[in-house]
Amino acid sequence: MHTSLALSRISPSQTTAMTDRATQLREEGIDIISLSVGEPDFATPPHVIEAAKAALDRGETKYTPVGGTSRLKHATVLHFARDLGIAVPVSRVTVSAGGKQAIFHALLATVSEGEEVIVPAPWWVSYPEIVRFAGGKLVPLITSPRRGFRFSPADLEAQIGPRTQWLLLNSPGNPTGAWYPPEMLLGIGEVLRHHPRVMVLSDDIYAPLNYTGAPHATLANLCPDLADRILTVSGLSKSHAMTGFRIGVAAGPEWLIRAMEKLQSHSSGNPCSISQAAAVAAFEGPQEFLAGWRERFRQRRDRVVAAINAIPGLSTPVPDGAFYCMVDATPLMGRFGDDVKLALHLLEHGVAIVPASGFGGKDGFRISFAADEATLDEALRRIARAVA
Repeated sequence: MHTSLALSRISPSQTTAMTDRATQLREEGIDIISLSVGEPDFATPPHVIEAAKAALDRGETKYTPVGGTSRLKHATVLHFARDLGIAVPVSRVTVSAGGKQAIFHALLATVSEGEEVIVPAPWWVSYPEIVRFAGGKLVPLITSPRRGFRFSPADLEAQIGPRTQWLLLNSPGNPTGAWYPPEMLLGIGEVLRHHPRVMVLSDDIYAPLNYTGAPHATLANLCPDLADRILTVSGLSKSHAMTGFRIGVAAGPEWLIRAMEKLQSHSSGNPCSISQAAAVAAFEGPQEFLAGWRERFRQRRDRVVAAINAIPGLSTPVPDGAFYCMVDATPLMGRFGDDVKLALHLLEHGVAIVPASGFGGKDGFRISFAADEATLDEALRRIARAVA
């Protein structure tokens, strides 16, 4: 048995591990509610499904250009302009097999051994592992619930060093739901102007799920003078319930887009041709349903936040966006020892969540409210009984 040094630097995703364990238990006949995975429970819109079927009927089952079809790249340009306020030419966008692949390729193509990547914590589980796989050094930027899980420009300035290569910015964020308003992004942009080496990976996959009532803000839109060192990543998994289609899109400087496509040409090749046809329909088709979905998620958020805060020993702030709550369980640690043991205890009581330590946090867990109301209510009842 021999594995590479790069592989030895990373750990399996705790999100998928917990989800897989929940699936295994269900297959064994055990009643498990899984709130561990970030996947909308809504059905993929019918016009997207029909576009996939039509592509099959037309025989669109062959290779496409590595970075996506011309049709999808033009639809991606429309998406970035309409939904994120970023005007980019087709030459500065690319399509990948999910947003995760775009992030992986961007960091792998630019991070050399020992170069630093600043990642706000709590973070999405794959960010630190991708940095480590690339040989980079992870620099945590610790945030707290009392500040809405957001860092300040001064916090960022304090973490930037001579080997800083990237800042990873996820807004609204997974696992906290934190959203950065325009004034905070402008402050972050001002810091970056003093450090021309530092690039920004802006992960805006949850942009449609913003419950603040304010328009979504993006760094590339607010600070156009920095656009040549900002990679904005988006996709359809969260907005259009297309997780299994595996389509991500990115916009950034042309040299970086070409580098990512160079790497993709030797990893996966082109994204699925049928998924690309469906993605065109998703970007170019009706968007009105998104408002209804967003309102359903907002109502679920309020339901879950109220229920969690009513359970002795648990608390959570109100997330600005996405569909997660980061739950603090510090008062329970005397009983359980750590958040992994608490997560296993909850699994024994029929609910799968992900411990906070999987996200660079501690003494708590992440709960996804991307499930129907009856399922959420039952899961929260089980959690209350489990910790009583």
